[in-house]
Amino acid sequence: MQTATRIITKLSMYLFSSPFPLKIHTSLLTMSRVEETKPEMLSMEQYLPQELVSNILSRLPSKDLMNCKRVCKSWFHLLTHPHFIANYYVFQNNLLSQKKHKHLLVIHRTSISNLKTHISVLSWNANDPKSVVNISSHVLNPPNSKHKYWTEILGPCNGIYFLEGNPNVLLNPSLGQCKALPEFHFSSGNEAYYSLTDYAGFGFDCKTNDYKVVAMRDLWLKETDERKDGYWKAELYSLNSNSWRKLDAALPLPIEISGSSSVYTYVNNCCHWWGYVGEFGTKENVVLAFDMVNESFRKIKVPRISCSAEEEFATLAPFNECATIGVVVYPVKGEEKSFDVWIMKDYWDEGSWVKQYSVGPIEGISRLVGFYGRNQFLWSSSNDGLVWCECESESEEIKDLEVYGKKGWLRGARYMESLVSLKRGNEFSSQFVSCSLVHDLVLDRRK
Repeated sequence: MQTATRIITKLSMYLFSSPFPLKIHTSLLTMSRVEETKPEMLSMEQYLPQELVSNILSRLPSKDLMNCKRVCKSWFHLLTHPHFIANYYVFQNNLLSQKKHKHLLVIHRTSISNLKTHISVLSWNANDPKSVVNISSHVLNPPNSKHKYWTEILGPCNGIYFLEGNPNVLLNPSLGQCKALPEFHFSSGNEAYYSLTDYAGFGFDCKTNDYKVVAMRDLWLKETDERKDGYWKAELYSLNSNSWRKLDAALPLPIEISGSSSVYTYVNNCCHWWGYVGEFGTKENVVLAFDMVNESFRKIKVPRISCSAEEEFATLAPFNECATIGVVVYPVKGEEKSFDVWIMKDYWDEGSWVKQYSVGPIEGISRLVGFYGRNQFLWSSSNDGLVWCECESESEEIKDLEVYGKKGWLRGARYMESLVSLKRGNEFSSQFVSCSLVHDLVLDRRK
């Protein structure tokens, strides 16, 4: 019962520093003196309305709430209820935004020869230009893999992240949960085919309360080095079933997907990739979308907003609080870069693309590797570092985050608190492992 005592002490400290009536304070003190030989007597519903209990608990960090589950049955049912989990996600992350504290989940590789990927959480105070960036590292030990590395980070989706690599994993860093996904069918392959490129998308199906991953891979005939008819093949992973299945929905061919667009762009239940279609030497920009609920692909037409892949990068990003998509266009070469931001004002209207604004020139930025929201961008710098850039109407604020990844092996995404568990039903297998978060005092960020 020491855990319960510590939790009640924390809640007491919170209540006495809050504007709640004295009567509630007195009730909590009375509750804290209840004999601990009757654990169920600690249920706050005996002293406080359930709405107030929910409000109080929603202000605690996710790790503390894991201990709260053990206090009594009523708390366990409250903290695992989908309504509380959804409200907690909104409340906690709005609270972080109001405090102007920035939190990033970053993957970075510090050596070209070593595949090991560092997974870190960065935090700093955006109100203080001289604020020191705090860094903590996640230690993941997924099983059944000799080489553990990740190249892309997709998320957050309700606080859950998908790390693409070996192995592919789902991650909830708030709860310290990591789940290694089984191999998809075409990973084992057919001896008659080989693949050059693959892409993944990650999202949530609100109808079935399921997290899904879609994986696409192009297939080439080994004998002739020609593409197989219907060359893009797709499979879909379901967290609820913990399995992959072949996706019946056909991709709208012809289409090519651009590797320059590495920013997670999940909008209106759809994943998005920047691409183009080309015939007779001409190329037309398009966006490929996949609907996680209806499990269908579609192409979105866009104006010609970039010259060529050799001259300019075009990277998708979510805008207007994930209500629509946008494209950030910037030159491939140059020590100083200006970039244009195009936005699809009405997500369902292909004719609503407009050039929203231009930024720069900014010195020392190289490639867009993440997006924080609204007008906040994450760039890799010319010296392989991570740079945060906030663009106002007439100014830019730049901050070197002092984290480095060799030769482009650097990705970042907004870190968000979440109580969503990766466990489903009675599942407990070797594929599901915990991960730890440690304060990194020894990591040489410039390696």
